[in-house]
Amino acid sequence: MNEKNELLNKLHRLKQEHRDLDEVLIQLQEKQTVNFSQIQRLKKRKLILKDRITYLRNKTEPDIIA
Repeated sequence: MNEKNELLNKLHRLKQEHRDLDEVLIQLQEKQTVNFSQIQRLKKRKLILKDRITYLRNKTEPDIIA
């Protein structure tokens, strides 16, 4: 169970970082002076986080075949 708890904690941290990036991206896009390269880097980071979240979610949730 300890490994599962560690994975769940990591999953929670990644989800929080993903939400934080959402907020930062929204704020940056609302600015008059937009730094497109910074926005692109943040979007790429967000996609990487989403992939890691999906991987961890699949690893922690039971594989139910209907």
